[in-house]
Amino acid sequence: MIAKKTFISPKVDFAFKKIFGSDQSEDILISFLNAIVYNGESVIDSLTIVNPYNPGEVEKLKDSYLDVRAILKSGKTVLIEMQIARVSAFHKRVTYNMCKAYANQLKSGENYLLLSPVIAVTITDFILFPESTKVIHKFQFKDEEDSSANLEHELQLIFVELPRFEKELKDLRTLAEKWIYFINQAPAFEEIPENLGEITAIEKASRIAKLANMTPEEAEEVIRRAIQLQDEKGRIDYATEEARKVARAEGRAEGRAEGIIDGSRAFALRLIEKRFGELTAEINNKVESLSMSDLESLTEAIFEIDSLENLLHWLSEVESPIGRSPAVPDPHARS
Repeated sequence: MIAKKTFISPKVDFAFKKIFGSDQSEDILISFLNAIVYNGESVIDSLTIVNPYNPGEVEKLKDSYLDVRAILKSGKTVLIEMQIARVSAFHKRVTYNMCKAYANQLKSGENYLLLSPVIAVTITDFILFPESTKVIHKFQFKDEEDSSANLEHELQLIFVELPRFEKELKDLRTLAEKWIYFINQAPAFEEIPENLGEITAIEKASRIAKLANMTPEEAEEVIRRAIQLQDEKGRIDYATEEARKVARAEGRAEGRAEGIIDGSRAFALRLIEKRFGELTAEINNKVESLSMSDLESLTEAIFEIDSLENLLHWLSEVESPIGRSPAVPDPHARS
């Protein structure tokens, strides 16, 4: 018999918004941001959540509404996003949203002195930086040679990679570790663990995350979104793994390194044909010229590309031989 879940998963965007972005979440969000942005120091003591989640608007919620946005007492804007499945050009999307929030503070003709800093906190359920072992990554503009010279923290990008976090409950020490553990493990709780419940904000977040405290409409929406997001993540993971299998099989059959690339190209072409029903000579030639890293990017991006015209644009914008992929129209992008 499968045990009934007691707590909702904060990884589901709808649930994340309810926990961290409702009209009762101010102290929760303050604690979380102090932990992640300011290493547990009590820098933030007041903030305003913009467009807070309203239980009466459940059926009206759209993907673009599910980010949490807050204005600190200092005037800084903080954008917080939970992302389960990796999408193409993800880094570009996060950077774009941060810059857009910065620029949109001014109306035409207003003084640049009115601009306040923007911090983008992005929590991912996938690995963004494979060559690093860190859980939290923080970026800002700094001088190449003198790291102490920076642009007054005008723009900051912070990423939290949930799969990197492997500490057990008994080993949690910092406030950041406890918050990350809560986001990762909440669905497995029967009751809130004692060393998490002693943090008032996490205890309150746990109460909000209890299914028993949700309306039937909210519970149904959480389940629907969880299935949808897992399906999306599974689709991307499946395509990537199939590409690797084909590449390995071709490589073994060929007995040389070129076979791996040939297998990946063949799989990419089959995906394109299955998605759009045709393969033009131009598309075939462009795919044939892609590097291995570009082919891997293409197998992920293909599900986000909605037309042959946009596919050609994607292929034309690939920066060979570095292998970085261009931005593609992202139907799940959040404004």
